[in-house]
Amino acid sequence: MPSRTPTHTDAGGSRSFRRLAILAVIALIVVAVPAVLGAFNGFERTNGGEVAVVRDGGPLDDNRVRQIIDPGSSVTWIGWWSQIHRYPAQQRFYTITSDSGRGERSGVDVVTVPSSDGVNMGIEGTLYFALNLDHGTLKSFDDKFGTRKFRSAGGGTYYPWDGDEGWSAFLDQIIRPVIDNDLRTQINSFRCAELVSSCALVQNTSNQQGGLQQQGNNANIAKIQNAVNTSLAEDLKSTLGADFLTGIHFNLSRVTLPAEVQAAVDQAQAAFAKVTEAQAKVAQARAEADANKARQDGYNKCPTCADIEKLKALPQGITVYAPGNTGGVALPTK
Repeated sequence: MPSRTPTHTDAGGSRSFRRLAILAVIALIVVAVPAVLGAFNGFERTNGGEVAVVRDGGPLDDNRVRQIIDPGSSVTWIGWWSQIHRYPAQQRFYTITSDSGRGERSGVDVVTVPSSDGVNMGIEGTLYFALNLDHGTLKSFDDKFGTRKFRSAGGGTYYPWDGDEGWSAFLDQIIRPVIDNDLRTQINSFRCAELVSSCALVQNTSNQQGGLQQQGNNANIAKIQNAVNTSLAEDLKSTLGADFLTGIHFNLSRVTLPAEVQAAVDQAQAAFAKVTEAQAKVAQARAEADANKARQDGYNKCPTCADIEKLKALPQGITVYAPGNTGGVALPTK
């Protein structure tokens, strides 16, 4: 039989089939590649110093908290396209210090609060705390704070789980004002000289030198620290809305005076040092005068003793000594 010649209809059908096949492959790639990537990204684990809050994030999912991954976990399935928020699980600290580079904020960072007598006091210290790792508490914390950004001291905005920058921004904007307020409340109940004794040197008091004496400054600072530790836990709970932080302890390390006040204290201390030096010289001169008087009284009572002292005072090598002689002393000849 003669072979059948392909018609235009057959060629068109073949081209249509190829187009459909290409479209099917493209669709498969579009679906398969994200699925594969999502599968690979669906496994996570935590190291020993962090805890993770996992939120659903698939195209058909809600955005609620899915699970909590405890510190030091093994590889864990967290679902397709889920979001993971990592928080510190170890003890953390927030340092306030005038030592540039050591504090939570860059540069010099000191809480300046007034004493009861109106002197601005510089307060330095460190707040120690840890994040509450209870699963229910962590879910509430992430709902309240992990879904919003906070502005850092440098001006950037971060989520609390955005590494060290994000965590520091959260502390700086939410925790720092509570610390400042507690310190202001406690410092305002003490006078300047009760915290820094040298403050009495530059204040208008009737007993400035008495201000240099020990006034229990360390005991007063300990009182402030204890009071801050008592109030800070309650104030943080009230501000945050729950016991999101545990192990709260504030260590008050230093109380300083403003630069201009400290300069005045240094000048006053230098002046008192000069007064003390002058008083010492007066006391020395008075003692020497008393000694000379006592010595002369002794000579008056014992003229022979005076002659003996004179002989002791003569230069070595004297051969003739004639008391009462106008010549007095015969010097040795060469």
